[in-house]
Amino acid sequence: MTRDPIVVQRETPLTEAIKTLAERRISGLPVVDNAGNLVGIISETDLMWQETGVTPPAYIMFLDSVIYLKNPATFERDLHKSLGQTVGEVMNDKAISTTPDKPLRDAAKIMRDRKVQRLPVVDTEGQVIGILTRGDIVRAMAAEQD
Repeated sequence: MTRDPIVVQRETPLTEAIKTLAERRISGLPVVDNAGNLVGIISETDLMWQETGVTPPAYIMFLDSVIYLKNPATFERDLHKSLGQTVGEVMNDKAISTTPDKPLRDAAKIMRDRKVQRLPVVDTEGQVIGILTRGDIVRAMAAEQD
C-alpha cells in the first residue's frame, strides 16, 4: 500500500489531474471532499471519453416515434464525461475501498471481482490513508516467496 496517496477534489480542473497522472506515471487518483473523505476515483478509463468523444445511440423511427436501440441515459452520461472540465464531472462516484485491517487476500479478491486496478484504503472516518494497487499485491506475493 502506498501511504498518503496523491488525491484530488471534485473542483480540481481536469487538466491538473491529467498532468498529475502523466507526471507521476499513475493510472488513477482518489477523489476526496474538503474533509478528506473518499467520494470517488478518477482513472485513465474515465479520461478516455475526453479523447474519443461519444456516439449518439442508434435509433429507429416507427409511426412518428423514436425508438432508441440503446439506453439514451448512457449516452447523456458519456457525453457529460466527454465535455467535463473538472474531476467531479468525469470521475466515478462509486469508488470501492478497503480498510487497513482487512487481509490482503480480501482486497485482492475485491480487485479481481470488481475488475479495478486500485483500491483506496480508508480509515474508520472514511478518510483516504493509502491506496493499494495490483502491483502492491504482486510485490507482497513476491516477498512471501523469499
